[in-house]
Amino acid sequence: MRHLPNLISILRILLVVPIVMAMLQQRYELALGIFVLAGLSDGLDGFLARRFGWTSQLGAMLDPIGDKLMMVSSYLVLGWLGDLPWWLVVLVITRDVVIVTGAVFYRFLIGEIVFEALWTSKLNTAMQILLVLVVLLVLVGMDFLLNVEMVLIYLVSVTTVLSGIQYVIIWSRRAMENRPARHS
Repeated sequence: MRHLPNLISILRILLVVPIVMAMLQQRYELALGIFVLAGLSDGLDGFLARRFGWTSQLGAMLDPIGDKLMMVSSYLVLGWLGDLPWWLVVLVITRDVVIVTGAVFYRFLIGEIVFEALWTSKLNTAMQILLVLVVLLVLVGMDFLLNVEMVLIYLVSVTTVLSGIQYVIIWSRRAMENRPARHS
């Protein structure tokens, strides 16, 4: 039972392919159902890990990988299909690339990374998930959510920029404080 959260995270990663395929085939009801299932699995694996102490280094890696794969693939497909503006897709992916690139450089140039999610990043992730959910709901015929979708597009763009800037500032400061001394 100890590995159940990891198995759930792996299942969520595997669900990315059917979600993408359903979206590309414009089977939005199916994509919505799988997306909701993946979201519920994310909550369940986190709950089980915390409640029963079933945490692991593997789980600490699988969970965010699953989240990022789900978001990046959803944004790419919805952008490709014209259901999300390309500028937003580029913004969301650029932020993630900047964070990952910065983390890689920090690891190799400075040392160990103790990564904690910022509140702005958590808010950004919640807004990104909510936007995909609302877009899928609009695509299945809930047109009354179009105004909510527009508001969320701008909220995602703002929280993406804010959290990206916050990560760059915090990790730049840490890099300056922890940089290795130069030897003459």
